[in-house]
Amino acid sequence: MNKLEYFKAKVDATVSPMDYMKLKKMKNENVILLDVRNAPKALKKDKIKDSIELQQVDLADNLDQLAKDKIIVVYCWDTWCNLAAKACITLLENGYECIELSGGIASWKTMNLPVEKL
Repeated sequence: MNKLEYFKAKVDATVSPMDYMKLKKMKNENVILLDVRNAPKALKKDKIKDSIELQQVDLADNLDQLAKDKIIVVYCWDTWCNLAAKACITLLENGYECIELSGGIASWKTMNLPVEKL
């Protein structure tokens, strides 16, 4: 894979918080936002508003909780976290359509987008 192919693939596999908001507005019922952070609620403290929580370590055993006819946007902690990427691999291997939210909940909160307290 050359650099151009890499960046095209990266753009195709990720969505920024603002682009997620546009996607959700256009395809509201066809988009699921999935929080895959592995941590107890005491450490999480909050999540992106209206997201579903399913820890990455439990994802493979709970795929039946997710609809295959939806676009699943997956997020984790931050740019240094790879839980969302691992979750996307599991989802793609099992026939789901998914993309990663760039920057995780940290980028979301930096932009002052809506969160819910846990």
